Amino acid sequence: MTSPEEILPGVIFYSYLSAKRKEKVCLWNHHTLILQVSGQLVLETSEQKISMNGGEMLLIRKNQVGILTKTPLPGANYETIVISLQEDLLCKIVLEEKLEADQKYIGPPNLLIPSNEFLQGYFQSIVPYARSSGATMTDEMGILKVKEGVKLLLLALPQLRNFLFDFTEPHKIDLERFMLSNFHFNVPVEKFAQLTGRSLASFKRDFQKTFDSPPRQWLQNKRLNAAKYLIEIKHQKPSSIYLDLGFKSLSHFSHAFKTKFGKSPNELIYIIS
Repeated sequence: MTSPEEILPGVIFYSYLSAKRKEKVCLWNHHTLILQVSGQLVLETSEQKISMNGGEMLLIRKNQVGILTKTPLPGANYETIVISLQEDLLCKIVLEEKLEADQKYIGPPNLLIPSNEFLQGYFQSIVPYARSSGATMTDEMGILKVKEGVKLLLLALPQLRNFLFDFTEPHKIDLERFMLSNFHFNVPVEKFAQLTGRSLASFKRDFQKTFDSPPRQWLQNKRLNAAKYLIEIKHQKPSSIYLDLGFKSLSHFSHAFKTKFGKSPNELIYIIS
Protein backbone atom coordinates (compact mmCIF):
# COMPACT_ATOMS: atom_id res chain seq x y z
CA MET A 1 0.00 0.00 0.00
CA THR A 2 1.22 3.50 -0.83
CA SER A 3 0.61 6.44 1.46
CA PRO A 4 -1.56 8.39 1.08
CA GLU A 5 -3.94 5.88 -0.49
CA GLU A 6 -7.00 7.08 -2.42
CA ILE A 7 -10.08 5.32 -1.09
CA LEU A 8 -12.44 7.36 -3.27
CA PRO A 9 -10.37 9.17 -5.93
CA GLY A 10 -10.01 12.84 -5.16
CA VAL A 11 -12.37 12.66 -2.17
CA ILE A 12 -11.37 10.18 0.58
CA PHE A 13 -7.74 9.43 1.41
CA TYR A 14 -6.01 7.22 3.96
CA SER A 15 -2.53 8.07 5.19
CA TYR A 16 -0.20 6.16 7.47
CA LEU A 17 3.47 6.20 8.49
CA SER A 18 5.78 4.76 11.11
CA ALA A 19 8.34 7.56 11.39
CA LYS A 20 7.94 11.30 11.94
CA ARG A 21 7.46 13.33 8.79
CA LYS A 22 6.93 17.04 8.35
CA GLU A 23 4.98 18.02 5.26
CA LYS A 24 6.16 21.51 4.56
CA VAL A 25 3.29 22.97 2.60
CA CYS A 26 -0.30 21.88 2.19
CA LEU A 27 -2.88 23.71 0.08
CA TRP A 28 -6.57 23.26 0.73
CA ASN A 29 -8.70 24.22 -2.25
CA HIS A 30 -11.75 22.59 -0.64
CA HIS A 31 -13.08 22.32 2.90
CA THR A 32 -11.39 19.27 4.39
CA LEU A 33 -12.39 16.95 7.23
CA ILE A 34 -9.59 15.04 8.95
CA LEU A 35 -10.34 11.97 11.07
CA GLN A 36 -7.35 11.19 13.28
CA VAL A 37 -7.21 7.41 13.82
CA SER A 38 -3.90 7.22 15.72
CA GLY A 39 -0.85 9.37 16.35
CA GLN A 40 -0.68 13.16 16.56
CA LEU A 41 -1.34 15.78 13.91
CA VAL A 42 -0.33 19.44 14.25
CA LEU A 43 -1.70 22.05 11.85
CA GLU A 44 0.05 25.42 11.61
CA THR A 45 -1.25 28.34 9.58
CA SER A 46 -0.49 32.04 9.84
CA GLU A 47 -3.48 32.39 12.19
CA GLN A 48 -3.71 29.15 14.16
CA LYS A 49 -1.84 26.20 15.60
CA ILE A 50 -4.00 23.17 16.35
CA SER A 51 -2.91 19.80 17.73
CA MET A 52 -5.07 16.69 17.72
CA ASN A 53 -4.71 13.06 18.71
CA GLY A 54 -6.33 9.75 17.87
CA GLY A 55 -10.12 9.83 17.96
CA GLU A 56 -10.41 13.55 17.18
CA MET A 57 -11.76 15.34 14.11
CA LEU A 58 -10.59 18.58 12.49
CA LEU A 59 -12.38 20.72 9.90
CA ILE A 60 -10.11 22.87 7.70
CA ARG A 61 -11.54 25.75 5.69
CA LYS A 62 -10.91 26.03 1.94
CA ASN A 63 -8.44 28.44 0.30
CA GLN A 64 -5.69 28.09 2.91
CA VAL A 65 -2.03 27.22 3.04
CA GLY A 66 -0.35 25.64 6.08
CA ILE A 67 2.09 23.12 7.52
CA LEU A 68 1.20 19.64 8.80
CA THR A 69 3.38 17.69 11.21
CA LYS A 70 2.51 14.01 11.57
CA THR A 71 3.87 12.04 14.54
CA PRO A 72 3.19 8.35 15.31
CA LEU A 73 3.03 7.29 18.94
CA PRO A 74 5.88 5.09 20.26
CA GLY A 75 5.46 1.56 18.97
CA ALA A 76 2.47 2.47 16.80
CA ASN A 77 1.71 3.84 13.36
CA TYR A 78 0.29 7.20 12.42
CA GLU A 79 -3.11 6.87 10.74
CA THR A 80 -5.47 9.49 9.41
CA ILE A 81 -8.44 9.65 7.06
CA VAL A 82 -8.88 12.80 4.99
CA ILE A 83 -12.19 13.70 3.34
CA SER A 84 -12.24 16.48 0.75
CA LEU A 85 -15.61 18.25 0.91
CA GLN A 86 -15.68 19.35 -2.69
CA GLU A 87 -17.90 22.21 -3.71
CA ASP A 88 -19.96 20.34 -6.31
CA LEU A 89 -20.93 17.72 -3.72
CA LEU A 90 -21.79 20.37 -1.13
CA CYS A 91 -23.99 22.08 -3.74
CA LYS A 92 -25.86 18.80 -4.26
CA ILE A 93 -26.43 18.52 -0.50
CA VAL A 94 -27.82 22.07 -0.45
CA LEU A 95 -30.28 21.18 -3.21
CA GLU A 96 -31.26 17.80 -1.76
CA GLU A 97 -31.65 18.94 1.83
CA LYS A 98 -32.84 22.48 1.11
CA LEU A 99 -29.99 23.92 3.14
CA GLU A 100 -28.08 27.13 2.58
CA ALA A 101 -25.95 29.65 4.40
CA ASP A 102 -28.04 32.35 6.07
CA GLN A 103 -25.19 34.69 7.00
CA LYS A 104 -21.44 35.13 6.62
CA TYR A 105 -19.33 32.72 8.67
CA ILE A 106 -17.13 34.70 11.08
CA GLY A 107 -15.63 31.94 13.26
CA PRO A 108 -12.11 30.44 13.18
CA PRO A 109 -10.99 29.03 9.81
CA ASN A 110 -10.05 25.67 11.33
CA LEU A 111 -11.74 23.97 14.25
CA LEU A 112 -11.74 20.76 16.21
CA ILE A 113 -15.16 19.11 16.09
CA PRO A 114 -16.56 18.17 19.51
CA SER A 115 -17.24 14.46 19.52
CA ASN A 116 -20.59 12.79 20.11
CA GLU A 117 -21.81 9.20 19.78
CA PHE A 118 -23.04 9.76 16.22
CA LEU A 119 -19.72 11.17 15.01
CA GLN A 120 -17.83 8.43 16.85
CA GLY A 121 -19.95 5.82 15.09
CA TYR A 122 -19.36 7.51 11.74
CA PHE A 123 -15.64 7.59 12.45
CA GLN A 124 -15.51 3.88 13.18
CA SER A 125 -17.58 3.03 10.10
CA ILE A 126 -14.92 4.46 7.75
CA VAL A 127 -11.79 2.98 9.34
CA PRO A 128 -12.26 -0.59 7.96
CA TYR A 129 -12.61 0.72 4.39
CA ALA A 130 -9.44 2.78 4.81
CA ARG A 131 -7.35 -0.04 6.21
CA SER A 132 -8.43 -2.35 3.39
CA SER A 133 -7.46 0.26 0.79
CA GLY A 134 -11.09 0.92 0.04
CA ALA A 135 -11.39 -2.43 -1.73
CA THR A 136 -15.08 -2.82 -0.83
CA MET A 137 -16.13 0.84 -1.16
CA THR A 138 -17.89 1.75 -4.38
CA ASP A 139 -18.07 5.33 -5.62
CA GLU A 140 -21.73 5.43 -4.65
CA MET A 141 -20.97 4.22 -1.12
CA GLY A 142 -18.15 6.72 -0.80
CA ILE A 143 -20.35 9.67 -1.76
CA LEU A 144 -22.98 8.48 0.71
CA LYS A 145 -20.35 8.38 3.49
CA VAL A 146 -19.29 11.95 2.67
CA LYS A 147 -22.91 13.14 2.72
CA GLU A 148 -23.43 11.35 6.03
CA GLY A 149 -20.38 13.09 7.47
CA VAL A 150 -21.65 16.51 6.42
CA LYS A 151 -25.08 15.89 7.95
CA LEU A 152 -23.55 14.73 11.23
CA LEU A 153 -21.31 17.83 11.32
CA LEU A 154 -24.40 20.00 10.97
CA LEU A 155 -26.15 18.00 13.68
CA ALA A 156 -23.24 18.59 16.05
CA LEU A 157 -22.67 22.25 15.05
CA PRO A 158 -25.63 23.76 13.14
CA GLN A 159 -23.70 27.00 12.61
CA LEU A 160 -21.38 25.13 10.24
CA ARG A 161 -23.95 25.60 7.47
CA ASN A 162 -22.44 29.08 7.03
CA PHE A 163 -18.96 27.55 6.98
CA LEU A 164 -19.73 24.75 4.51
CA PHE A 165 -22.22 26.36 2.16
CA ASP A 166 -20.54 29.67 1.37
CA PHE A 167 -19.91 29.36 -2.37
CA THR A 168 -18.83 32.94 -3.00
CA GLU A 169 -15.39 33.59 -4.42
CA PRO A 170 -12.81 34.75 -1.85
CA HIS A 171 -12.93 38.54 -1.59
CA LYS A 172 -9.81 40.64 -1.94
CA ILE A 173 -8.05 40.44 1.40
CA ASP A 174 -5.35 42.71 2.80
CA LEU A 175 -2.42 41.83 0.53
CA GLU A 176 0.33 43.29 2.71
CA ARG A 177 -0.85 41.56 5.88
CA PHE A 178 -1.34 38.23 4.10
CA MET A 179 2.06 38.19 2.38
CA LEU A 180 3.99 39.26 5.48
CA SER A 181 2.38 36.35 7.35
CA ASN A 182 2.74 33.73 4.60
CA PHE A 183 5.83 34.59 2.53
CA HIS A 184 7.73 31.56 3.82
CA PHE A 185 5.35 29.04 2.25
CA ASN A 186 6.79 27.55 -0.92
CA VAL A 187 3.78 27.91 -3.18
CA PRO A 188 3.46 29.33 -6.71
CA VAL A 189 2.64 33.00 -7.20
CA GLU A 190 -0.57 31.86 -8.90
CA LYS A 191 -1.67 30.23 -5.64
CA PHE A 192 -0.90 33.36 -3.61
CA ALA A 193 -3.10 35.25 -6.08
CA GLN A 194 -5.98 32.81 -5.58
CA LEU A 195 -5.68 32.84 -1.81
CA THR A 196 -5.88 36.65 -1.74
CA GLY A 197 -8.99 36.69 -3.96
CA ARG A 198 -7.29 38.05 -7.08
CA SER A 199 -6.59 37.09 -10.65
CA LEU A 200 -2.88 36.67 -11.38
CA ALA A 201 -2.78 39.97 -13.27
CA SER A 202 -4.59 41.80 -10.47
CA PHE A 203 -2.31 40.21 -7.86
CA LYS A 204 0.85 41.31 -9.66
CA ARG A 205 -0.53 44.82 -10.14
CA ASP A 206 -1.61 45.18 -6.49
CA PHE A 207 1.64 43.62 -5.31
CA GLN A 208 3.75 46.13 -7.23
CA LYS A 209 1.75 48.99 -5.74
CA THR A 210 2.02 47.58 -2.21
CA PHE A 211 5.67 46.47 -2.11
CA ASP A 212 7.20 48.36 -5.08
CA SER A 213 8.59 45.03 -6.29
CA PRO A 214 7.51 42.06 -8.43
CA PRO A 215 6.20 39.13 -6.32
CA ARG A 216 8.97 36.59 -7.07
CA GLN A 217 11.75 39.09 -6.40
CA TRP A 218 10.12 40.26 -3.16
CA LEU A 219 9.56 36.69 -1.95
CA GLN A 220 13.20 35.75 -2.60
CA ASN A 221 14.54 38.83 -0.80
CA LYS A 222 12.14 38.45 2.11
CA ARG A 223 13.09 34.81 2.64
CA LEU A 224 16.82 35.49 2.37
CA ASN A 225 16.67 38.43 4.79
CA ALA A 226 14.78 36.23 7.24
CA ALA A 227 17.44 33.52 6.81
CA LYS A 228 20.27 35.97 7.49
CA TYR A 229 18.55 37.11 10.68
CA LEU A 230 18.02 33.53 11.89
CA ILE A 231 21.64 32.57 11.19
CA GLU A 232 23.31 35.79 12.35
CA ILE A 233 21.16 36.71 15.36
CA LYS A 234 19.42 33.48 16.37
CA HIS A 235 22.45 31.26 15.54
CA GLN A 236 20.36 28.67 13.72
CA LYS A 237 21.85 26.20 11.25
CA PRO A 238 21.12 26.61 7.52
CA SER A 239 20.05 22.97 7.31
CA SER A 240 17.35 23.55 9.94
CA ILE A 241 15.75 26.65 8.39
CA TYR A 242 15.86 26.45 4.60
CA LEU A 243 12.68 24.35 4.27
CA ASP A 244 10.79 26.55 6.71
CA LEU A 245 11.65 29.55 4.54
CA GLY A 246 10.28 28.06 1.33
CA PHE A 247 13.47 26.79 -0.35
CA LYS A 248 13.26 23.43 -2.10
CA SER A 249 16.83 22.34 -1.37
CA LEU A 250 19.81 23.34 0.76
CA SER A 251 21.96 23.83 -2.34
CA HIS A 252 19.41 26.21 -3.90
CA PHE A 253 19.19 28.13 -0.63
CA SER A 254 22.99 28.39 -0.29
CA HIS A 255 23.42 29.59 -3.88
CA ALA A 256 20.70 32.25 -3.55
CA PHE A 257 22.10 33.37 -0.17
CA LYS A 258 25.63 33.80 -1.54
CA THR A 259 24.36 35.64 -4.61
CA LYS A 260 22.55 38.18 -2.40
CA PHE A 261 25.01 38.57 0.49
CA GLY A 262 28.35 37.63 -1.08
CA LYS A 263 28.89 34.85 1.44
CA SER A 264 27.38 31.39 1.77
CA PRO A 265 25.40 30.57 4.93
CA ASN A 266 28.28 28.44 6.22
CA GLU A 267 30.75 31.25 5.59
CA LEU A 268 28.55 33.60 7.56
CA ILE A 269 28.47 31.11 10.45
CA TYR A 270 32.27 30.92 10.38
CA ILE A 271 32.59 34.73 10.53
CA ILE A 272 30.24 35.18 13.49
CA SER A 273 31.52 32.17 15.47
